[in-house]
Amino acid sequence: MRSAWAERDAKQAVDGYGTAGIGADLALRIYSTQLLGRDPKLVMHGGGNSSLKTKERDLAGEELAVLRVKGSGWDMGAIEPAGFPAVRLDPLRRLRARKDLDDDEFARVQRAFLIDPQAPSPSVEMLLHAFLPAVFVDHTHATAVLSLIDQPNSEKICAEVYGERLGFVPYIMPGFTLAKKSAEVFEKNPKAEGLILDKHGIFTFGADAREAYERMIQFVTLAENRLQKNRKTIAVAKIPPQLAPVTEVAPILRGACTLRDANGEGAHKRLILEFRTGDAILAYVNGKDAARYACAGVLTPDHVLRTKPWPLLVPAPQGGQLDGFKQAAQQAAQKFIADYKAYFERNKARTKGAMLDPAPRVVLVPGLGLFGMGASAKDARIAADIAEAAVEGIGDAEAIGRFISAGEADIFDLEYWPMELAKLGARKGLPLEGQIAVVTGAGGAIGAATAKAFATAGAQVALLDIDVKAADAQAKAIGGSAIAIPCDVTNAASVHDAFNKVVATFGGVDIAISNAGAAWQGKIGEVDEATLRESFELNFFAHQKVAQAAVKIMLAQGTGGCLLFNVSKQAVNPGANFGPYGLPKAATLFLVRQYALDYGADGIRANAVNADRIRSGILTDDFIKERSKARGVSAQDYISGNLLGREVTAQDVAQAFLAQALALKTTADVTTVDGGNIAAALR
Repeated sequence: MRSAWAERDAKQAVDGYGTAGIGADLALRIYSTQLLGRDPKLVMHGGGNSSLKTKERDLAGEELAVLRVKGSGWDMGAIEPAGFPAVRLDPLRRLRARKDLDDDEFARVQRAFLIDPQAPSPSVEMLLHAFLPAVFVDHTHATAVLSLIDQPNSEKICAEVYGERLGFVPYIMPGFTLAKKSAEVFEKNPKAEGLILDKHGIFTFGADAREAYERMIQFVTLAENRLQKNRKTIAVAKIPPQLAPVTEVAPILRGACTLRDANGEGAHKRLILEFRTGDAILAYVNGKDAARYACAGVLTPDHVLRTKPWPLLVPAPQGGQLDGFKQAAQQAAQKFIADYKAYFERNKARTKGAMLDPAPRVVLVPGLGLFGMGASAKDARIAADIAEAAVEGIGDAEAIGRFISAGEADIFDLEYWPMELAKLGARKGLPLEGQIAVVTGAGGAIGAATAKAFATAGAQVALLDIDVKAADAQAKAIGGSAIAIPCDVTNAASVHDAFNKVVATFGGVDIAISNAGAAWQGKIGEVDEATLRESFELNFFAHQKVAQAAVKIMLAQGTGGCLLFNVSKQAVNPGANFGPYGLPKAATLFLVRQYALDYGADGIRANAVNADRIRSGILTDDFIKERSKARGVSAQDYISGNLLGREVTAQDVAQAFLAQALALKTTADVTTVDGGNIAAALR
């Protein structure tokens, strides 16, 4: 590992933060912490911490010794001054005289000695930093170091690699007891430049930010060098020569890992998937002993919050035999859930909390790779990142010895520790969390408003449009994990490719909003056949292509789904000279009912929105002038010509689609969004 410290950048940090009144020591503390946090081989997703001991004035103006320590859950790679709350150091150090400190007291201590009462809560390892004398203290979960210490003889290996430069602390759960023990170990060897925390990670000390940082890099490099000695190769199991593609495997796994609604009402708890593969991952998942080393525990207990104590292992998905794979995956997932419930039962006396959801968060698939899973694309990505780190760390541990994790009780304690769970924050359960929605015609007004509404409700959204630039602009406006995909809905291959991209990105499809369309005009007795056929291709057959692609994925998942169609008022109340548009829309209305009839037993709902006079790519200003002229009214009277006298917007249509998606007991419904038009009302 190479040092990323650059004097020019360090000076820029000092100068830049200095303009905001930040001292040089804290500026360099921030700079070096960012260096640590930006290397995934050192820390990942809010893990690790660092601190600085200095002097500052409290709100009364009194100068005090303080500990500036990373705030709980802050990302080291992006940390700023606010992420280092200042805590009174002397009272923290006096706590060492206590015999114990329970969780409730610890939580109070976290906030009791803050200089700024509105500052974020300090790291759960605040006391460990406080009890050590070094001015600068860095802590990481370096993957290479974990490979050395996740061994039966970890202390012996560390003595061989580090001698007395690092103290060795046996595994103790983070908190007061670990802080006291770490201080005791250091005091036995006060010349130590850091500490190894068995099965946990590494601490380094320094008189300044650079010294602590450079020592971290040096000690991790020594671990990396040791891992290259006397390595053995992991034996590989036999893998079928023909494997099913990821796009066929992912929906099956997603369905298998879904927590089904016990009431049978379709309110399933679904997860988003993130796929990873590569030579190292394949060597790991294809290993003959994968069931042993992959399920032996986590690389460091801190990871259990994101990955569960072990991954789900499924058989290799042989091509042409997906029915057998689906059955095996479902059985494996059910066993995982049963094993997790048994794990909780064995250890529940150790917690006051209820069982967390028992669904897996990592799936290993021989021949293909691994999947991270989570309630959002971000959570799935984090799980996959940590799983990749486990592949490297556990793989290296096996190469030089035998991977041994912290014990089951220790892992459970971390998973259910309120102080650790607080890092994840209070999650607001959104109604479409864990679901994946596809919107066609998403570059236009109605499609864009619909995609935004579904994303706001918690869904991961894919915006499909033949004008991918327009869709991409809307996806960027939505933000998060929204993606834009080029798609010509009149072309079966384009639709197939677009849905495959959605599956490759998120793992499946739960909701398809078939919205793309265009309006052709003309008297029906005079319009040429080519125009009529062109309209049917987009306004009927395209809806069928989209629905077919979505249903195929929904059936593979086996968790139901929702098809939503934009059928327009023209489906029930044709307008003059509008037959080329109204006829295929009327056919689409019956398509909705047919899907509701044919797939209701599979839990797939089909509904439609009957909207009218929405300013959009179809209803342009010029088009409004034409239609108002055909009806003999002004443009304004035309756009608001309904019983309520109100203009209906794309956002109104989007909310109707959203309401249908949330109505788990409604199918074959047509919701009218037109401000009131008796002639278009369904009877």
